[in-house]
Amino acid sequence: MENTIKQYTAKDFKSDQYVRWCPGCGDYALLNTLQKVMAELGVDPKDVATVSGIGCSSRLPYYTSGYGFHTIHGRGAAVATGVKVANPRLTVWQITGDGDCLAIGGNHFIHSVRRNVDINVLLFNNQIYGLTKGQFSPTTKKGFITKSSPFGTVERPFRPAELTIGARGTFFGRVLDVDLKSSHATMMAAAAHKGTSVIECLVNCVIFNDGAHSWLSEKETRYDRIIILEHGKPMIFGKNSDKGLVADGFNLKVVTLGENGITEADLLVHDAKCEDFTLQMKLALMEGPEFPVAIGVIRSVEADTYDAETESQIAEVQSKSKIKTFDELIDSCEQWEM
Repeated sequence: MENTIKQYTAKDFKSDQYVRWCPGCGDYALLNTLQKVMAELGVDPKDVATVSGIGCSSRLPYYTSGYGFHTIHGRGAAVATGVKVANPRLTVWQITGDGDCLAIGGNHFIHSVRRNVDINVLLFNNQIYGLTKGQFSPTTKKGFITKSSPFGTVERPFRPAELTIGARGTFFGRVLDVDLKSSHATMMAAAAHKGTSVIECLVNCVIFNDGAHSWLSEKETRYDRIIILEHGKPMIFGKNSDKGLVADGFNLKVVTLGENGITEADLLVHDAKCEDFTLQMKLALMEGPEFPVAIGVIRSVEADTYDAETESQIAEVQSKSKIKTFDELIDSCEQWEM
């Protein structure tokens, strides 16, 4: 009998649990995209682990089949690291929010990135604490009025790309909840990457921060306000694909094709695999209305992974050790007879 490879569908990665997010929440789109990506990867659900911390986004493990671990606040990265190191053959997804990941979990996050553990991090960023009812988070814009900042926040927010790349991150991508095609492609790229893949997911919280990303998500103007980056392709954007990015000294500049003799050949070509992150950082930090917001894979470079290096080190030590079993370890210890 011939061996056949099982073909999975998104349904294989859906649990029987009722999805308890508010109607209209951007998390739904990312959940559906993730389940499709899991199916397309062809990995058996029992070989997938989904780990989260606390927050609206962190409910996601309940809604996928396979193994899931809903941990405590901010500790998703620590547990995901442990899961991957203990069983490197698992595909591990860490689901976290801007508060869970960048406030109480910030230290775990930067060290999992620095170590380059082979996990896929979906960082849901709605710029607010949703589950605890609307306090400002580490990504809330300065001056924004919330329940915990009634006169406006006085803090400068974290920018996830800056934090990730500053921690020597090897992969950073960004997706917008309503742009399903680019979200799917970016998650697939993250899954294929060996190392910590961080995707900032711009999601809408309809209750406590409705319209946080509306400037980008409005259908009529969306493609004039975002640029979907693809490795090896010119940096073109716009509803009519008539705009692009060029270098202007050490800065970036938006140009219109056809004006002042500008052609596609004049545009920058995206290099996500460049070790030097200078241009990648500039792209990741672009903001409107002057610039489009970068979507897609912004950085993807190769480096040794923590889990693979640990596994290799253990195997090397074991190969040189005379003690091969637990019983042999016990017998090697000093013993007394009573």
